[in-house]
Amino acid sequence: MKNTIITGVIIVIVLVGLMVWGKNNQTTESIKKSEVSSVLTTSEKIYDFGTISMKDGLVNYTFKVTNPSDKDIYIKKINTSCMCTQAYIETADGEKGPFGMEGMGYIPPVNETIKAGEFRNVKVVYDPNAHGPAGVGMIDRFIYLIGADGETTQLEIKAVVTP
Repeated sequence: MKNTIITGVIIVIVLVGLMVWGKNNQTTESIKKSEVSSVLTTSEKIYDFGTISMKDGLVNYTFKVTNPSDKDIYIKKINTSCMCTQAYIETADGEKGPFGMEGMGYIPPVNETIKAGEFRNVKVVYDPNAHGPAGVGMIDRFIYLIGADGETTQLEIKAVVTP
């Protein structure tokens, strides 16, 4: 009985220690995402689809992302905040993507330079069926354009999902 209690206490201590260690070892990318700032601009950083129906399927919106600076900006990668959302970037060579949620499968690198004064269209596709019946109600999803230096531009989509 005494050994069982001691073993149980040791297991709890180890689990708490692992949780604290994991919290303190966040990836640099996660920390950089929370420090959203960028030279890139858009006419709107938030797009509200309004009320959308699951039965109507995918919805999309294209953001125009502009580099108003006098320096080229290199986009290393694009991530989304949820698997229900994908992003594509239009380039001179065609569309690149899909880019999705980090840690949920392979996400190709963007490796795209937006020259001074140029723009790129970033198409965001949202799947209202991705979460099934539990996915009805208000949604708020984010798209992150991450530069080589970690500077991040955040785009956002919103909607109210109905069956």
